[in-house]
Amino acid sequence: MKFAVVFAAVLAVALAAPADERDAQVLKFENDNLGVDGYNFQYETSNNINRAESAQLKSFGDDVAALVVRGSYSYTGPDGVVYTVNYVADENGFQPEAPHIPRL
Repeated sequence: MKFAVVFAAVLAVALAAPADERDAQVLKFENDNLGVDGYNFQYETSNNINRAESAQLKSFGDDVAALVVRGSYSYTGPDGVVYTVNYVADENGFQPEAPHIPRL
């Protein structure tokens, strides 16, 4: 299921990209499904898009548990700069961090 979601996301990005970006190739793809305890995956494309993510099951008390997700992604913007976003998604919500993201 997670593979299908990742594949659909990569496909959507590829279809929305300009024609030269559509020729990008997947250079690296790793996926480790750890069952109900979590997962790890990463990929790299020929047009310099990289993503890595891992999740682990965390207990929040009696019969309450959820995945805590940590990851990052990077891409080259139209200005030629490589942008990287690191993030955590846990009981406090989605928390991205990057120099180019405004802070409240």
